[in-house]
Amino acid sequence: MSKYYYLIAGLPELALEDNKLYCTLADFKSEYYPFLSKPDRKLLDLFYLQFDNLNLLKLLRDRDASIDLRGLYSKESLLEGISMIKEGAEIAESQLPSYMSIFLINYFKESFDTSVLWDDRLAALYYAYALRCKNRFMIDWFDFNLTVNNVLIALTARKYKLDIAPHIVGDTVVCDALRTSNARDFGLSGSIDYWEQLAKAGETEDLVEREKKIDQLRWNWLEEHSTFKYFTVERIIVFFQQLSIIERWIPLDKEKGNKMFRSIIAALKDEVQIPGEFR
Repeated sequence: MSKYYYLIAGLPELALEDNKLYCTLADFKSEYYPFLSKPDRKLLDLFYLQFDNLNLLKLLRDRDASIDLRGLYSKESLLEGISMIKEGAEIAESQLPSYMSIFLINYFKESFDTSVLWDDRLAALYYAYALRCKNRFMIDWFDFNLTVNNVLIALTARKYKLDIAPHIVGDTVVCDALRTSNARDFGLSGSIDYWEQLAKAGETEDLVEREKKIDQLRWNWLEEHSTFKYFTVERIIVFFQQLSIIERWIPLDKEKGNKMFRSIIAALKDEVQIPGEFR
């Protein structure tokens, strides 16, 4: 396991209330990747793939769409991968991650459960891919976020009397409980030690305040689970994730927060198929 004494010693202290960035996520790759081992860079790549997921979905809807440049893959690479799989060609892991290939193969065959949003199908494959990594801290972090996201979706769907099951991502014990339980706490309060905090956040009417509570929960998790990881890649992962949280909040105001929440509700209410000439 690589140790990063000088790199980590030079990292600034971050606080959730910070209103300016030490560096952006895009800067992080150019400034810190050169000092990381190849296996550790691959761990951090898992986070950047979230932007590629969004880019892939955008290009399936509109091949001329602009993409988020924070992703690992260029627009040309994604379009080439889409076209190759549409034509039935096999592509290597170096061209696109295996979970994207699986998603595209099933997308063009339309072999997914039609009650589930395409975005959720890709997210489920992405989480399964990430949870196969060899780093215990990363596995726990992805599992934590999967649980948080699913519980919030379940609480929101229940509040608006929507079907919960099609919107739960993943295949875990928690996922099964959220899909099937009619209990107020889905039978999970005894097994999720942060259940009360999560439930209170889900009940918060002020949408921006709700998001702040959720990110505070994430921030606390990162701090608590990295207490004795001083000069390892885990400390760099924590810095990256905290930087990501701060970067998200700097441009976010109450109006944008309300718009974001309304888009979530709209996605829950309507099954939106991906149009586009790739279909």
